[in-house]
Amino acid sequence: MVVPGELVLGRVRTSAVRLLLVRWVQGPARGGGQPPENVVRISRAMQLRLARGPPRRGRELPVVPTRAGKLLLRSRRPQLSQPRSLTLGRWERPLLVSAGWKHRRSCGDYFQLERSQEQAPALQPPRAAGGDGSFRALGLGPALVSALQSLSITQPTAVQRRAIPALLRGGNALCAAETGSGKTLAYLLPLFQKLLSWPLLGPAWPPSPRSLVLLPSRELAEQVRTVASSLGRSVGLRVREIGGGRGMGSVKNQLRSDPDADLLVSTPGALCKALRKRMVRLERLCCLVLDEADTLLDPTFLDLVEEVLMQAPIAHSPKEVADQWETKTQLVVVGATFPDGLGQFLSMVTNLGHFTTLTSQSLHHLLPHVQQKFIRIKGSDKASELLQLIKDQGPSNGALLIFCNNASTVNWLGYILDDHKIKHLRLQGQMPAAMRADIFNTFQKGQRDVLVCTDLASRGLDTSLVELVVNYDFPSTLQDYLH
Repeated sequence: MVVPGELVLGRVRTSAVRLLLVRWVQGPARGGGQPPENVVRISRAMQLRLARGPPRRGRELPVVPTRAGKLLLRSRRPQLSQPRSLTLGRWERPLLVSAGWKHRRSCGDYFQLERSQEQAPALQPPRAAGGDGSFRALGLGPALVSALQSLSITQPTAVQRRAIPALLRGGNALCAAETGSGKTLAYLLPLFQKLLSWPLLGPAWPPSPRSLVLLPSRELAEQVRTVASSLGRSVGLRVREIGGGRGMGSVKNQLRSDPDADLLVSTPGALCKALRKRMVRLERLCCLVLDEADTLLDPTFLDLVEEVLMQAPIAHSPKEVADQWETKTQLVVVGATFPDGLGQFLSMVTNLGHFTTLTSQSLHHLLPHVQQKFIRIKGSDKASELLQLIKDQGPSNGALLIFCNNASTVNWLGYILDDHKIKHLRLQGQMPAAMRADIFNTFQKGQRDVLVCTDLASRGLDTSLVELVVNYDFPSTLQDYLH
């Protein structure tokens, strides 16, 4: 029995094929007329499939695009490749390019996501008409613009065009953008502009810096300090860094060497130890930046970051930030992703109603200028596949970055590369701080072309020489893969 208005799906066997019929059974027409006859709609793609005959057991039906063009997804099996302009009928669904990968016979299969554009979205010029698109038009002073030009930086990125004017207006802000979009300068430039315009206060002991950038790792802190120092020297601002792993005696000497630093760059552990021993104060902070906030607010650092925020006079509104004589701290939270519970955490120290949210249009999207390839292989074949990939890459095609999920895999893979006389570097969190810094500096300078590392190097580090990234172990979360 068929109820009026019910959707009925059934399979009707013909002499050669099985045909999926979709029948919409309508109720009686108004006025007592008879209901219309059942209508069977078969798309053109389905007709082509029927003309080929029944599919063999275990063989997937190919996707038949209505219009050919440049490929977006390229598969080892051409019938699964999909063009950018793929359109489907009303009752069709595209097949996965990884269809059948659960079967053991699919080992050696692959698919590839092609580039849809050559330039990174963050580096593209603005589409809107009007304005010269320069740093000066964003509100930066001549001194900072000149300092940027000396570093051969002339045009702001997309996130900088949006973040700099908002941060210059004051008020707390959340800034979320993809990796490599220029977030560091997006918060450093308005921070320096504020420091240049505000009056200098007398010396104090313990030292009380005027601004603070907090980062989750020593490598990131060193990188941000390098960028900030190159800008600061040009405009007369002093930058100081403290990091853990070298003992509190080293931290004390660093603070004594320049007690009146304008900007302090630090990791949470080192800063909290200095605060507890009264080596530094946060009473004069006009700006506090939490960079890579998703990592800073995980359980490893959460209590330390909370301790820092509780000792800083965080502003509750833009009016408090604008007061130059009774200093309140502007809070800027920066990252590629934000963890659950961020709002609840920040509400303990400030008013969320006055937060400005700045997000990139490409956030949490696959980068369209990066080609990505996924290979289905056995676990026992991963090392040999990687060796062949390194051999094909060659030393003249740029640096190679290999990610593993834990330190033991990094060490084990390093032994494999040693056996095959492949020069490389290893980087993982169990190494001493000084060794880690030397290793990454060596890789950044291009003295070694292969770096095997954990996710220690996955966020924020400048790896502009890298031409190929290999996930030897697939990341545990989608956010780790994207960023």
